[in-house]
Amino acid sequence: MTTGTPATTGTPAATGTPATTGTSATTGDLPPSLVATLPGDWYVDPAVFALEQRLIFESMWFCVTRSADLPAPGSFRTAVVGRESVLIGRGRDGTVRAFFNVCRHRGARLCTEESGTVGRAFRCTYHAWTYDLDGRLIAAPNLTKMPDVDRIGYGLVRVHVREWLGYVWVCLADDPPPFEDDVLGEVVTRLGDARAIDRYGVADLELGRRIRYDVAANWKLIVENFMECYHCATIHPELVEVLPEFAAGYAAQYYVGHGAEFGERIEGFTVDGSPGLDRIPTLSPEQDRRYFAITVKPQVFVNLVPDHVILHRMFPLAPDRTIVECDWLYLPDVVASGRDLDRSVELFHRVNQQDFDACERCQPSMSSRVYARGGVLVPSEHHIGGFHDWVRAKLAGTGSPGAGSPGAGPQDAGSPDAGPQGAGVSRDTPGDG
Repeated sequence: MTTGTPATTGTPAATGTPATTGTSATTGDLPPSLVATLPGDWYVDPAVFALEQRLIFESMWFCVTRSADLPAPGSFRTAVVGRESVLIGRGRDGTVRAFFNVCRHRGARLCTEESGTVGRAFRCTYHAWTYDLDGRLIAAPNLTKMPDVDRIGYGLVRVHVREWLGYVWVCLADDPPPFEDDVLGEVVTRLGDARAIDRYGVADLELGRRIRYDVAANWKLIVENFMECYHCATIHPELVEVLPEFAAGYAAQYYVGHGAEFGERIEGFTVDGSPGLDRIPTLSPEQDRRYFAITVKPQVFVNLVPDHVILHRMFPLAPDRTIVECDWLYLPDVVASGRDLDRSVELFHRVNQQDFDACERCQPSMSSRVYARGGVLVPSEHHIGGFHDWVRAKLAGTGSPGAGSPGAGPQDAGSPDAGPQGAGVSRDTPGDG
């Protein structure tokens, strides 16, 4: 079970353009107010999850770690992306690169630790094949006696890398979908303008707290939960106190460009509504005293408030298990000062616990014969049908135009900074996209 503390909810008195709703999930025997969900087996069937690993997680941009988690040359982290282990490291030139975490000799897992630092190279503990920080093969027992072995050709296999919001995003596809469409496009869909998120300066914020949740639920249940607030008045009393409009059951992200407004007597996005920490100075007046939420499919949630940013990364490991890493990001001076972050962190930590407990209560019923055909979505949840349509299209192999060929991996490392094979890094730039 997950651990954490309950949170509060909010209510939308919002007006604006509703986000895309799903219609293909409707069935003839439902009244117009209701839309059908996915069938229960889509949340428990290992075959469905295997397709999702190949056609979604391994084919799309996937957020793996904060760039600051790689503070110096030789720093590395490993992450599970679909069926693969990915090694992310910082080179001697300061560039972040990513590779399949597989030794090219006999397939041993190269780095078995979740994070760490190496000196100048990654060394396989099985047969001592050794790779520099750029992924090139530089040493192996008796390698000098094998002059026909191409040290670049037998280097680690590269993974495409982008950096955005101060996070490292990877794509395992040979031909990755356009980052500007699949990732930045989600921001435009939600906020109406990609530049709106730039005002938070997320890349320049610093990590104040990180909590990892081990959730016994399918990743889609977590996405669906984040997309709606029909449950907020029921399970999020603290959040609704801070964001009263959530009590009406409409998620803020249901309306393009809308942010849920703080309650009249609320001074900050804290567990008790007391004043928060230093406000991000570059925000517009329209962003003050408001909460914005963005879903970046398939596995990132971004929550924006005036004094900090909360970013969730999901790592689906099994049909019924998802690791969620949640970061609370603040102005550097706030973190450096050692000020107490507890009241700030506690609000969304409770929200997380309440949400994940709810998802875990749903997961066992996904295999019930009563839920074989799925459930229903009420009007304030109809936009979740759009997410279901998106999943169906991805698994049918008819996902977003321009998507890379599903299941195919990138080419060998080749020249360290070569084109598609080298998967060059694009760094954060204001107004990108």
